[in-house]
Amino acid sequence: QVQLVESGGGSVQPGGSLKLSCVLSGGSVDYYAITWLRQAPGKNREGIACIGTGGRSTAPNLVHRLVLFRDSAKNSVYLTMDNVGPEDAAIYFCAASTDCGLQFTAQHDYDYWGQGTQVTVSS
Repeated sequence: QVQLVESGGGSVQPGGSLKLSCVLSGGSVDYYAITWLRQAPGKNREGIACIGTGGRSTAPNLVHRLVLFRDSAKNSVYLTMDNVGPEDAAIYFCAASTDCGLQFTAQHDYDYWGQGTQVTVSS
């Protein structure tokens, strides 16, 4: 059974950076498209970045601040984000599917989900 576990959330100062990890077990991260989504209080869930078997995509509003990379040896996908602001406070999830598609945000759009990791932005 494939499982995803996120880590790295916590409190980040405005203007700081964050690094989130998504570790996949029960399968290979190379065979899935791994998408990072986030949901802020009172807002819809949004897909922010994806790395798949054939490419990657990043939400246009984050492309200059966000980097996504995959470490096959650690079966993990990492997200780093610079210049964090209050708008980045959210629960961040990673999810696995067959293809990238940031417009897909529903539970049933993905085969597997992590439990989420909370990011708060505070000075």
